[in-house]
Amino acid sequence: MDVGWSRLVTVAETPLLGAHGRADEPHGTERTWHVLDTGPSLAARGVTPVGTLLCVHGNPTWSYLWRDLLAATLAAADAHPAGAWRVVAVDQLDMGFSERTGTHRTLRRRVRDLADLTDALGLDGPVVTVGHDWGGVVSLGWAVDHPDALAGVVLLNTAVHQPADRPIPLPLRLALGALGPSTVVTPAFLGTTLALAHPSLPDDVKDAYRAPYRTAERRSGIGAFVADIPAGPDHRSAGELDRIADGVRGLAVPALVLWGPRDPVFGDPHLADLLARLPQAQVHRFEGAGHLVAEDVDTAGAVLTWLADRRPADARSMRGAETGTDTGTGTCAGAVSASRRPPLWRRLDELADDGSRALVEMAPSTGGGVRTVTWRLLARRVRELAAGLHAAGVRRGDRVSLLVPPGADLTATLYACLCIGAVVVVADAGLGARGLTRAVRGAQPAVVVGERRGLVAARALGWPGRRVSTTTLPRATAAALGVELSLPDLVDLGAGADLPPEPAADDVAAILFTSGSTGPAKGVAYTHDQLAAMRDALADQYGLGVGTGLVAGFAPFALLGPALGCRSVTPDMDVTAPRTLTARAVAAAVAAATADLDGPTAVFLSPAAVANVVATSGDLTDDDERALARVGLLLSAGAPVGEGLLAAIGDLLPAAVPHTPYGMTEGLLLTDVTLEEIRAAGDGGAAGGVCVGRPAPAVTVRISALDADGRATGLLSATPGVTGEIVVAAPHVKDHYDRLWLTDRESRRGTPDGDGSARSDVDGDVASGARWHRTGDVGRLDDAGRLWVEGRLAHVVVTADGPVTPVGPEQRAQSVPGVARAGVVGVGPRGTQQVVVVVETDRGARRPSLATPELTAAVRAAVGRDVAAVLVVPDLPTDVRHNSKIDRARLARWAEGVLAGGRMGPP
Repeated sequence: MDVGWSRLVTVAETPLLGAHGRADEPHGTERTWHVLDTGPSLAARGVTPVGTLLCVHGNPTWSYLWRDLLAATLAAADAHPAGAWRVVAVDQLDMGFSERTGTHRTLRRRVRDLADLTDALGLDGPVVTVGHDWGGVVSLGWAVDHPDALAGVVLLNTAVHQPADRPIPLPLRLALGALGPSTVVTPAFLGTTLALAHPSLPDDVKDAYRAPYRTAERRSGIGAFVADIPAGPDHRSAGELDRIADGVRGLAVPALVLWGPRDPVFGDPHLADLLARLPQAQVHRFEGAGHLVAEDVDTAGAVLTWLADRRPADARSMRGAETGTDTGTGTCAGAVSASRRPPLWRRLDELADDGSRALVEMAPSTGGGVRTVTWRLLARRVRELAAGLHAAGVRRGDRVSLLVPPGADLTATLYACLCIGAVVVVADAGLGARGLTRAVRGAQPAVVVGERRGLVAARALGWPGRRVSTTTLPRATAAALGVELSLPDLVDLGAGADLPPEPAADDVAAILFTSGSTGPAKGVAYTHDQLAAMRDALADQYGLGVGTGLVAGFAPFALLGPALGCRSVTPDMDVTAPRTLTARAVAAAVAAATADLDGPTAVFLSPAAVANVVATSGDLTDDDERALARVGLLLSAGAPVGEGLLAAIGDLLPAAVPHTPYGMTEGLLLTDVTLEEIRAAGDGGAAGGVCVGRPAPAVTVRISALDADGRATGLLSATPGVTGEIVVAAPHVKDHYDRLWLTDRESRRGTPDGDGSARSDVDGDVASGARWHRTGDVGRLDDAGRLWVEGRLAHVVVTADGPVTPVGPEQRAQSVPGVARAGVVGVGPRGTQQVVVVVETDRGARRPSLATPELTAAVRAAVGRDVAAVLVVPDLPTDVRHNSKIDRARLARWAEGVLAGGRMGPP
């Protein structure tokens, strides 16, 4: 920390009148504050700041918490002096190196203290407050009291309200209770706080935090801060806290919330409360970070990025225009939609009198035989559930987490939620307990709908939200699981009840979580209009609609079936493990889909499911084969699909045209290619890769070229043969990532939706209403306009000779006799990484090992570039959702450890 930032300021204290009209301090009392201030450094540079960041620490830290922000703003001032910000980071009185006053300073007093300091410093605006922990509350108090000077608000892990139905967090209860005195007598409270860092703080940083608090006398403010936390409505600071909490709702300025979810003090319910009070806030949850989020991650860089996005000539103009509301019109039962496209549930209104089958469950969770639902029953049930949810208190914008496997219950509940404007939250059970917990807690649903197994997990893992069961549970079971209502109860509540106005087209409709194969699963937010555009894209590309059948072993397609008017059949399988799908199960589902239908039937399977269907095809009966012969369209996606596998499943479906669409959670259908087109495209030449075809209707594909460091820095281009990040635009691309502002910003970098630095060839060929998205995949366009995928951007190996994309070398390694699959990864420092090939062999290895000299030589020759090592494993690790994408990040960590002399265990 630069000692030049440190200064002492003498401040005249403004007395506050108490309940009996007596002042809390004598007139003329002066206090000495310690602050860190970049003002003198800026002045020495001849730089005039556009405004001031007023940073307030919590308990038991001090202004040292903000050292990275001070350094970052000065570095930014050197690069862009016209947009420089001054930083004033305070030590609150009785804390850090400020004066020990010997008085008990309440929250009201501390808010006034901060105002006295800013008056003494002449900070009349523009000011952006930055606060953490209890300093967040104090900074918000200042913000509420200084609307004319306020330009923005930044908050790190804090709270202004404790929900009445939740106990005060355990660490605070301990501090308020028996441990309270120890916060002063011993440094235990300080030590416990410092231990909350992830990863652990270096010793010198811990020493710096301890520096102002070496003695019990110096720790008096720590104990006083703890004692001032309102434990109930009668506490002397409760009124001031309520005043600030209410005042925050009126702050019409930009806001940024940076959050560490691993905080045992301030949890996601506190974040949800802040966002309800600051709906305009940009939010980023740093997975893995905790209470000391400023130590755990680069919050300084995030703050500067946020300020740069709002860089005005006069920072006062940051105030204002980041709020807005929408109103919907009509009802689910047939009124005209406000959307540019009919909403998803409109097809149900149109088919409400149709007695033919809409849904077929081949393995219903109820445990009975095949379950069928007619269009008439589905339309009625959706309307009853929608009205029942509204009668039960679910409102537009409330989040409803659906822990229900694909089938009739999930479909009806999802469409009912959409109909009333509730936001459905769908996270794949394949994420596992930890991944699901992170997803559900991050989304903060108001309601959780689940079958018994999901509700047991919700109870055990402390997921938020009121509980609704899919079936009526025994009273004791319902009580144990905290279940208030069941779907049958909601049907009863909704029978004959009116529906609320339907949501607007640009209201958020759904949050769908990614697979987590490239990091923590991300919540992808879609509006109603974007979901409708997704439905239309599938209809336009594949001719799906009323009178067609759809066998879907992939939840998004199954859920869009009713919106398309397709008869949707859920095959008998464990949806969390696609490899459990058998050939006979597919045949049975196809038979159910095609019965009494004249239109074509489509089958959608993941590559892992396709592999097992082919592997179990020997069990097919003559009736099964006749059923499969009625399939007209095969879709397989979710991971690159090899020509051989696509051909093998095509042989089982002789009348079907095999397609492999390219897409992701952020955009379900982006390009499409048939088996015949894959064969015509060849092997991709020296670059290799997987041909995923031409853009689907209304989709634009561009490439952002890789630089020498393997980063996608190139402008958007359609030039053939250029390898880089694949960037797409379409009306059915995501709206944003939920509570991941930085991630969302990066996903639009260099596009018209981002900073606008897009090449001119994006103009004129982008569909109306399209959103842009950086996919994180790398690839190229060829002369015929076809897209080739070469891997993930995060998996590019950056050698001394430049970047190497993994898929081409993997394909060439897999051409070696005896190699079943291969994964290409890099080991060593970025820029001088070495290529390592890890293979599965046809015969299967019993344990990981170095490849034989013969196999190593053959793989090196096939790959055609320097390969540091070839390793053999029994099984390559794959992602959790599709069971088919190689987990290259995990494989790289394993290979680096093995080649550094570590244990040769399984990857």
